[in-house]
Parts: sequence; structure tokens; C-alpha cells
Amino acid sequence: MLLSGEPADAAGAPRREGTALTSGYEMGEVQMCHTVYPWHSNHLGELSAGQLLTWIDTTACLAAERHAGVACVTASVDDIQIEETARIGQQICIRAKVNRAFNTSMEVGIKVAVEDPFTNSQKHVCTAFSTYVVKPLKAKKVNLKPVRLQFAQDHLEYSLAAERRRIRLYHEDSYNNLMEDSCTFYDADWEKDSNKISTDCTRVESIELVLPPHANHQGNTFGGQIMAWMETVANISASRLCRTHAILKSVDMFKFRGPSTVGDRLVFRAIVNNTFQKSVEVGVRVEAYNCEEWTEGKPRHINSAFLIYQAFDANKEYIMFPRVKASTKDSIRRFRGAIARRKIRVARKYILSNKPEKPISIPWDKCNQAYLSYNNVATLAFLASSDGWELTSTKKNIQVFTQEENDVLTIKIEMQVKVQASQAYLLLSDLGLRPRWDVHYLSCDILESAGDDDKIFYVTCPPVKQSSTRDLVMLMSRRYPCKNGDPYVVAMRSVTLANCPPSVQYVRSEVQCAGFLIYRQNNDECQVTYMNQLTSGIMPYIEENLTGWSNSIQETASACIRFLETAKVCTTLL
Repeated sequence: MLLSGEPADAAGAPRREGTALTSGYEMGEVQMCHTVYPWHSNHLGELSAGQLLTWIDTTACLAAERHAGVACVTASVDDIQIEETARIGQQICIRAKVNRAFNTSMEVGIKVAVEDPFTNSQKHVCTAFSTYVVKPLKAKKVNLKPVRLQFAQDHLEYSLAAERRRIRLYHEDSYNNLMEDSCTFYDADWEKDSNKISTDCTRVESIELVLPPHANHQGNTFGGQIMAWMETVANISASRLCRTHAILKSVDMFKFRGPSTVGDRLVFRAIVNNTFQKSVEVGVRVEAYNCEEWTEGKPRHINSAFLIYQAFDANKEYIMFPRVKASTKDSIRRFRGAIARRKIRVARKYILSNKPEKPISIPWDKCNQAYLSYNNVATLAFLASSDGWELTSTKKNIQVFTQEENDVLTIKIEMQVKVQASQAYLLLSDLGLRPRWDVHYLSCDILESAGDDDKIFYVTCPPVKQSSTRDLVMLMSRRYPCKNGDPYVVAMRSVTLANCPPSVQYVRSEVQCAGFLIYRQNNDECQVTYMNQLTSGIMPYIEENLTGWSNSIQETASACIRFLETAKVCTTLL
């Protein structure tokens, strides 16, 4: 290992495979580089997920111990989204750094990249966050020193670490809240599906004897080795369901509940919990036995994790997983638990994402008005016709769906309303009325009109999370149905106007694609579908809903239904 401040054959020296070093320009950062050899790979010639998890844990542990000055053990590993694979002959570079210290625990941020030696290109593989706790000698108490913040990115990660810690601490409560909601969850399509299959065939049990090579430098079973073994049994379980080789796409928080040592027998049990169209969740439980416990049949539960897999067919297209049965008490618990965890996982992915967003507002002027209006309506229609919607919540006359596509999260709310479709259309297309039923709208005023069916609105929204009041400039385009069966359309997207620039009084937010589709069902009933491609400016208003702490989406939908069923259309709108 090469430490910052040591001289310096590191300046210009080639990287050595399998070495860990710290960069001289950022104290406390540890970097590990490996070349991917055949013995690191899977059947596809790609770096195996288990090996990647092992290297991640090793690098993060070294970073934690460098900061603490004493031995550290893994407490948990947050969600990991694997975005890229590494092939034999390519190089994996893992960088780990302590983001923030909390008394006796600390968060370590890990970034993994793959480099191709022939093209000199580099791609991002994944980002991970691990929590480590100190393991002092004897009864010595250790209070961790604060992290030294040098750069703007250090300050950002330091701040976000507190938010991630808050989410970890409240994870169990969020999960329990969502499990309570799932008791009333009803998916009509799932109930009608006669091709549901049992997950009994996906049960996998495997045992490992912990030998000295499996132990870390503290004598405990290496956390990365346990994660690798867990991935192996989970992969087998997922592969049995899809009848091909499954590929790990994400990990839902490893939790280390207790240690194990050399000589322990580790029993791994895996089973498919639920499927979500193009992905499947596998739960893994790890129990440890020493010799006496093994004889008496008294296990220690030391780890649990939930791993998400996908699979490809011969044409490299994602396989659609079949729905699974949930008939026994245990299978129903696992089935509902997977739905709750998916909600939390999606929320964490988008709420904690700090990827910079490109501006999406387009200038509104006379030369592009027709194009923008067409694009506004067409984008909403295309979004409505897309696949991959997953039902996440049900309530009387309300269903909530989510969709993930190209790292964009979209929500869809379907409402059954006892009112004529034409009346609902006129009421919803008058955005000036929206503050009457939507608490997220403080005001909504017309800035400019381009005919009866295209208008620019200026919207103000209440502050959230101690931030300033937000504002938006939106193009609203409305269209009548072209033929029977077509919906009424009310589409919205952000634009910029020269005479309405951002001000210091408000935080300017943006809407990428949102709006209503109103379908006539009979003379006095219609279905109102609302969709919104979530942006960083919109996410704060619904993130507590996504994590199970609020029902704001359902409450707003209920308010919309009440408004539509009781309001009268002003004759000036007709």
C-alpha cells in the first residue's frame, strides 16, 4: 500500500495490479486497481458480481481504517446500482473515501470505474456507500475525528452523508409503513393472470466452511467474501426462474447483524420474492454456526440482503419475468415486502441522486410555437403509450403507477371520476383553477396566449424542506379527441420567456413532461390519467410519498376527484 506523503515512485509509476494507494492530493482517499482475469469472471467473460463486491468492501474498509486509525468492520452497504460491466483484460479502478464521521461510525463513499487499456476510455460502473463501525482493542473507547474537507465536492458529500444516514435510520419505519399500506394493495392484472408460477423451485441452500483465507486481518469472516457467497446463491435462484443466466443489476442494502469467525459454518438460503416485469428480487439469509451451535441446531442470523437481477435473451433483449404466486403466509409476506422495498429503492435512487440535470426549458418565440405545441402533446401521448408501468398503490377510484426509463422516474395516477369527460377536460385545462384542489400550487396566472388551446402560465409553489418558494413557466397545450376512443389531452412542459426570467425571490423549477389524458367511459363517467416525468425540482414534493411517509399523491388525487365532481364549468370556458 502506498500512502500519501510517501515518496514517490508513485509520480508517473505505472499502476500495479491489485494494489491500493491513496492520492496525494486528497487525504484519506484509497484507490485499488485490478486487471480482470479469467478467474475473476463469469460465464460471459465479464467480471463476476461477487468479485466486484469483494473488491468494493476491501477498498472501503481500508479507507475507513485509515481515517479511524483502528480496525473497522462493515455495518451495512447501501443500494448499489450496477451500470456497466467489465470484461476480461480490462481494468477496474475503485476509489473510496470517508465522507463523514459520526462518533463511532462513518460513511465511506465508493466509486468504481472500468478502463479499457486499448482505447484508454473509462466508464462508470457503480457508486456505493458503506457504513463502518470502529472495533477498538479491548475496552478502549474511540471517538472518530472529523473529516477534513478540502474541496467543494467534499463539502457536498459531507452534507449528503447526513441525509443518507437519516434515511438509513428511518428505513425500518418506512418499510413498516409501506407494509401496512400493502395490506390493502390490490392488483387486478395479477389476480387475473392464470400463468403465475410458484417460487418453490427457486429455493437454494448452500453451506460454506470459513477457512483462514476467508478471514480478514482481524480474524473475522471477510464481509466481502460473505457478500460474494450471497450473490452466488441469489444468482442461482434467479436463474432457475428465468431459465437462463441472470445478471445482477442492483443490491438492496446488505445488513451485517453479527460477526462470524474461522471455523464457522455459514448456511445461505435464497428464494425469489417477487418479479417486476423486467427484474426479479431474490432474498438471501445467512446463518452462522460454530461446532456447538451446529450440533444443537442453534443458528446466529448474521446477514440479510435483497438482490435485483435481470436477464437477456439471445437477441440481447430484456426477458420479461412471469408473475409469481403468493398463496402461503410466508410467500405473501415476501411478496408484499418486495413491493415495499422496491418503492424505497426507487425513492432512494432518485432522491439521493446528485447527477447534474441539463436545462430542459426551450425558449418560446413565434418561430417555434407550432413545433413546441405539437411536441408538448406528442410527448405526453407517447409517454402514455409506453410499456413498463408498475402498480405501486391502490385506493378507492385511484391507482398509482411508476415507470423507470433511461434514469427518468415517471408517476402515473389513474382516477375514476363521475363527471362528463368534456367537463373534466375544460376544468383541468384551466390551470387558474388548479390552486383550488392542488396544495402544491399557490398561484397560476396566464403570461401569454397563442390561441385558445395553447397558453403560457406562471406558477408558484410552496417552499419545501426549508427552501425558498418555487416557480415555473409552463406551456399548456390542450386538444380535443380526433375520433371516438381518443382521449382529451392537457399537456404541460417548461419553456422560457424573455419577459419572465428567474428571480432571487424564487427557485426556478422545471417540468419535463406532464399532463392529463381524459377518457370517456359513458355519458356521466370518465377516467382521468395524470402523468409527470419527475425532475429534481418536482421530486421534493413527493419524495415522502415514495418512501412511505406520506400519502400526498393519493390525497391530491382525491381532492382532484372531489373538485371535478362538484365544480361547475364557467360558460366563458365553453
